[in-house]
Amino acid sequence: MINLRHQQIIEIARRSGKVTVEDLAQRFDVTPQTIRKDLNDLCDERLLSRTHGGAILSSGVENVAYDARRQLAASEKQLIGAKAASLVPDGSSLFINIGTTTEEVARHLLSHQGLLAITNNIHVASILLPCTGIEVIIAGGMLRKSDGAVVGETAIDFISQFKVDYAVIGVSAIDADGSLLDFDYREVRAAQAIIENARTVILVADHTKFSRTAPVRIGHLREIDIFVTDLPPTPAIMEICAANGVRVEAVLPPPEDEAD
Repeated sequence: MINLRHQQIIEIARRSGKVTVEDLAQRFDVTPQTIRKDLNDLCDERLLSRTHGGAILSSGVENVAYDARRQLAASEKQLIGAKAASLVPDGSSLFINIGTTTEEVARHLLSHQGLLAITNNIHVASILLPCTGIEVIIAGGMLRKSDGAVVGETAIDFISQFKVDYAVIGVSAIDADGSLLDFDYREVRAAQAIIENARTVILVADHTKFSRTAPVRIGHLREIDIFVTDLPPTPAIMEICAANGVRVEAVLPPPEDEAD
């Protein structure tokens, strides 16, 4: 049964991308135990997914707003971005696709020299623009105003003209079977073109992507060469990666205590 407080919690999650037990307890003037029960009920309804100390939106049809996504796991994304950038040598060509984590990779590429970066993300282009050591090419096509993504057939045709050394891609969700998922089929087709036209594919995704779902399939972990994440994935995901030769780079150790 979804009551008024449940509805308000869901709305907060839609705006902010996540909710915490502590914040909700203060906001609604109830005990943390009451909020934990609320979150568990909403997770049972598949409306939220539990995280350490709170929950995130578990939408299968609508992505979290761009500004909220930027705040989700922000410090973890910075670490992921630094690690992924360190895997790209000077003098390389690369694709960088849409996503707040790929934008962190771009920020950590600014000290590189001799790069050719091709992107369908205007935020990535803006980040790299001041860097004299990086030549930036931006795909043409329809601009999605909600997050600065360039999508559509024109962008796909443009991307397909290149064959680059590296691709840095982000996703909205990773399914338990290793499927890589997103929300907009137009964005997915651009991501597929990027994967097909790169010699080495680097996936950047934090642990919250395992708690979410999305309706459109980009591909599978088997198509990835290097997976850079914050926390070590589940044994099942690690087994999928090992079976398909995917190198996993986790920038943080597993948490010692999973309890709230």
